[in-house]
Amino acid sequence: MKHGVIILFGCLQALLGLGQELEKEVYASKSLTIHAIAPNVYVHVSQLHIPHYGSFPCNGLVVVDAGEALVVDTPVLSPVSMELMDWISNEKQAEVIAVVVTHFHNDCLGGLEAFHQRNIPSYAHARTPSLALAAGHIAPKRVFQEQLELMVGEQKTIHSFFGEGHTKDNIVSYLPGKEVLFGGCLIKALDAGKGNLNDANTAAWSETVGKINKAYPQLQVVVPGHGKIGDTSLLAYTIKMFAQ
Repeated sequence: MKHGVIILFGCLQALLGLGQELEKEVYASKSLTIHAIAPNVYVHVSQLHIPHYGSFPCNGLVVVDAGEALVVDTPVLSPVSMELMDWISNEKQAEVIAVVVTHFHNDCLGGLEAFHQRNIPSYAHARTPSLALAAGHIAPKRVFQEQLELMVGEQKTIHSFFGEGHTKDNIVSYLPGKEVLFGGCLIKALDAGKGNLNDANTAAWSETVGKINKAYPQLQVVVPGHGKIGDTSLLAYTIKMFAQ
């Protein structure tokens, strides 16, 4: 039975494509850390400093394939975005072809100017630019309504609006085949509270996350906007938190 368990575990690792890469730190500085969470998939973490409250880690995603890279949500400051792009170029020998913003808050697009300075296309939901500008933030330049597909080398990435929750414009990013979901601030880490509800639709939140759960039943890795990554238990936790 012991050998059977070992074989089963090895098969599971191979199936998920994770193995020892799950949350392996591959880069760290005072302003930025990067973790490998699946082959050619990384979570970047920067710190949002809020006066009188402290610092909060903010997650984003990097997908690399065949010399190309896509970033989902920027680091919170442009210099840190430059640091991230330099790491992608120097360590992964890849060119950033696009950046996707999951909603209009500063923890998602605070470093967007750095991408624009390098003429990298930026994408978001159609509601995001006006909301960002009204909040005094820089706005993404390209928009979509329901779903956007972007290729990164041979890897398809799917960015979708399932409904309101944390904000009116929150989207999620999905990597088919790898079964990785970047949920942004729409999805809560298991130890998280409700967080910033200033722009939230709490009545719709659970239903929105329920749609994601139904759309991607094979998910293996779920990345929240803040806190530790996990699996579909993060979806269940978020649904329960906002259930009416």
